[in-house]
Amino acid sequence: MKYLDLIQEKKPLIHHLTNWVTIYDCAQVTRSLGALPVMAHAKEEVPEMVMLASALVLNIGTLTKDFVEAQILAGKAANKKGIPVVLDIVGCGATKMRSEASEQILREVKVSLIKGNYGEISVLAGHDAEVRGVESIGGSDKIDEAVMSLAKSHNAIVVATGKVDIIGDSEKVLKCEEGHEMMGKVVGTGCMAASVLGSFLSVCDKNEHLDAAFSAMMYYGKCGERAASKSEGAMEFKMRFLDEIGIQKV
Repeated sequence: MKYLDLIQEKKPLIHHLTNWVTIYDCAQVTRSLGALPVMAHAKEEVPEMVMLASALVLNIGTLTKDFVEAQILAGKAANKKGIPVVLDIVGCGATKMRSEASEQILREVKVSLIKGNYGEISVLAGHDAEVRGVESIGGSDKIDEAVMSLAKSHNAIVVATGKVDIIGDSEKVLKCEEGHEMMGKVVGTGCMAASVLGSFLSVCDKNEHLDAAFSAMMYYGKCGERAASKSEGAMEFKMRFLDEIGIQKV
């Protein structure tokens, strides 16, 4: 897979302002791929750090007002540099603050890719859905339509994760059926997916973003399948999953 080869060759720096619950896992999956993670959150340094990066990953999982401000500062710096920005809208729809933070970031930052589960993407697209905490209880039964309309509204790639991952732009959707149910039993696999997406987007041009996002989710899912085939429990799975990410098999 060319994107994996490019990541290994270029070793892009992926700047994260991410979820404190899963920050280690995001750093490790980025490093396992061959990219370089940095987890700098302070408003005083994020614009400078972005200037060294090849992609920016924003995750609102453990948001505060100051954290959102730092994400917007980082996002504007990334736009100025011209590097891709991935926004993981964790818990969007669960509370007013999360929904408003997602909308604010999208107003003020040009985001290259919006990622969320079916419920989060449905809510942001204006469809009916239920999100409890950071988990999707129910998403729109028209998830393809929600993905395409959200992509059109923000001129971005949209990735809706679920049993079948939906990856789309304003004109079409691609469906990724790779993966294993064990992935849903481990905290952090959603956040790690955003890091993988950011790593793949970091090594290609904008016109390849849809293909790169689809390739990222296919690879991620296949790694999950291989890890699950060797695991008896969730913690063994997590260890083997991170190892599989680093093996670089397609």
